[in-house]
Amino acid sequence: MTSRSKLRFGFIINPFAGIGGKVGLKGSDGEAIRTEAFARGAVQQAENRSRITLEALEVYRKQVEWFTASGAMGANLLSDLGFNHQVVYQANEPSITEDTIAAATAILGKDVDLLIFAGGDGTARNVCQVIGLEVPVLGIPAGVKIHSGVYAVTPLAAAKVLESLIKNELVSVFEASVMDIDEEAFRQGNVRAKKYGEMLIPAEHQYIQSTKVSSAGVNREDERLAQQDIAEYMIEEMDDKFHYLIGSGSSCAAIMEALDLPDTLLGIDWVHQEKLMGTDLTESDILKILEQNPNQVKLIITVIGGQGHIIGRGNQQISSKVLSKLGKENLLVIATKTKLNQLASRPLIVDSDDSEINQLFQGVISIITAYDDRVLYQVGFNLD
Repeated sequence: MTSRSKLRFGFIINPFAGIGGKVGLKGSDGEAIRTEAFARGAVQQAENRSRITLEALEVYRKQVEWFTASGAMGANLLSDLGFNHQVVYQANEPSITEDTIAAATAILGKDVDLLIFAGGDGTARNVCQVIGLEVPVLGIPAGVKIHSGVYAVTPLAAAKVLESLIKNELVSVFEASVMDIDEEAFRQGNVRAKKYGEMLIPAEHQYIQSTKVSSAGVNREDERLAQQDIAEYMIEEMDDKFHYLIGSGSSCAAIMEALDLPDTLLGIDWVHQEKLMGTDLTESDILKILEQNPNQVKLIITVIGGQGHIIGRGNQQISSKVLSKLGKENLLVIATKTKLNQLASRPLIVDSDDSEINQLFQGVISIITAYDDRVLYQVGFNLD
């Protein structure tokens, strides 16, 4: 960091990051996907998630100079919150991928201490193309898929890291991987992640997410047997009066396989009395199920390997509206002990689009880890 009286922060929002999540499109890359997302009723979320971060920093307005792009890529939000800022790049309206690259280039020329950006893996990849290891960065998570290790675990966690920097507390940096996947393959149920580079990020490990770890990184046969063990138990425990929403990931897919039902590996499916009632559900679909079956819906989800998220990464269909109607008591979390051990005792994370709802799901929960075997594990952490 420099010895200036004020810190200099760059700020970029990808306004379309995460737009496909709630409507089941599993990404936002490309104009065609954005058009389809809006046609399905999608609402842009990246600015709202950035607002959560910046509102927590309003007390430090006078201590930071901000450099940003015009309009929805940053200037609108900074103006709305009264932050002193300079627009260094005029973006297209609506913005395109090249705007992120050009904005990062312009901001880099302003000798900033840190570049903050809101988006997903595609945004991180674009920023990395320009920034590399030249200055530290911090991502505000706003995308559907976030495999990269350059993001805070939640928008509030990003604010906590930035507060430490502003208060001149000792914060070191480390190199983290920028990952991205083939979205078209992802929509077909295939995860093909590739490393595109590294960037420097603040080494506040409690608040920075790890690069996603696949279950394929462990003994695959042992992991598969453990997942089958969990699946067998879950099916035995299913009650015919309940409707079950089966989440994404291989652990949840094992339940569908044991039921001999087709599944959406990277989406949400609906099962009632061991019959498939709906596949690849959107937020709207799930809300209808909850309204039509009050107090009779259970959600089965698993843990993102290496990161610990149970809500907010690849399952934005499970929104704050869904969570508020579902209730914590109807949340069933499954995970092998290998996957939990990968977290090194870090808490699980609920990162929906509403901080108050997230707090309602904090505390100790029971996780099903094998046949008739559970462990108690913490969800959430105190950011005060």
